[in-house]
Amino acid sequence: MVKLAEGVRVIDADAHLTERHDLFTERAPKGYEDKVPHVVRIDGVDMWVLEGKTFGKAGSGGTIDPEGKKHPFRTSQGGSWGIDDVHPAAWDTRERVRLLDDLGIDAQVLYPNSIGIGGQNLYNSVKDKTAVRLCLQLYNEAMAEVQEESGNRLLPMPIMPAWDIEACVREAKRCAEMGFRGVNMTADPQDSGSPDLGDPAWDPFWEACAGLNLPVHFHIGASQTALSYFGTTYWPSQDDYVKPAIGGASLFQNNSRLLLNSAYSGMFDRHPNLKMVSVESGIGWVPFMLEAMDYELEENAPEWFDKLQKLPSEYFRDNWYATFWFETGRGDLQHLIDAVGEDNVMFETDFPHPTCLHPDPVEKVTEKIATLRPESQRKVMGGNAAKLYKL
Repeated sequence: MVKLAEGVRVIDADAHLTERHDLFTERAPKGYEDKVPHVVRIDGVDMWVLEGKTFGKAGSGGTIDPEGKKHPFRTSQGGSWGIDDVHPAAWDTRERVRLLDDLGIDAQVLYPNSIGIGGQNLYNSVKDKTAVRLCLQLYNEAMAEVQEESGNRLLPMPIMPAWDIEACVREAKRCAEMGFRGVNMTADPQDSGSPDLGDPAWDPFWEACAGLNLPVHFHIGASQTALSYFGTTYWPSQDDYVKPAIGGASLFQNNSRLLLNSAYSGMFDRHPNLKMVSVESGIGWVPFMLEAMDYELEENAPEWFDKLQKLPSEYFRDNWYATFWFETGRGDLQHLIDAVGEDNVMFETDFPHPTCLHPDPVEKVTEKIATLRPESQRKVMGGNAAKLYKL
């Protein structure tokens, strides 16, 4: 029987927590219960409502049923499933911890579902930003409770008020005080009226995150702009079950634009200790992009190339992490890990989403992970995450 190297500690760097229907209302100030996100059944479907308007389905957020069977996206999360149709560990944090024990996973980093993976469904759908700020703070406070009650085994990433840079700085500092180990940022704050992330106006936020040791996380699909890839990359003639496969595969490569833009922007020269994480993007595209980003900038903007303090590709080594789960490296995973950098890779399961490793994620990857050098195994399966998240 194939086994992992001695001393491997498994930390899952990407999973999702479906929002409970009472997440906001149970924490709302008295009299504000109807002014925060709450669930209303409309035409037989549970919907999230805020300011009298719906901003999304209060669905399952997953494809695993209560018995542990995985279903196609189109007939589960992307179909008629509600929160009662999904595995309870998708939304119940006590059940999640029990599941981690069963799976041999020590800790898990969590991202939202219904409110938008980067929080965009929440703050892009409401004009009253004072009300949205309250909702955002309530969400982050709820996630701080999740982290504390789990004994730091569940590590939710708090969302930032992307429409207001100064508010992002204040919320990052507040989140650090609450014990969070990073922040969850939308890839495209310009969707909410802010400058894009390369604008020096964001420097106070980068300075705060670097100084507080809060890595900034960019999950695929964490903005309206990024998520549009999911619904536009497939040909209309494709089968309805094939379309999510094309959309999902397209999303993986979407984060390459974040790597390119951040490296070229000069932000890491100004904030050399700033750390960023490309979440659920895989790593197979990274080696090619590292070559391409050096070549293209020197060819097209030689003066800017000379102006940077490092080769563009070196900013990935020094400032970025990426997560992976099902990739095999086409039979040579060690070569792929070495090309990306064994200090820059973290393992994930993506529970309970369509591409999650289920039902036994560690067992599912053991054979290919066992081909890695013992030190590589220890780093990518949990060591890098333990260091980044101070576990």
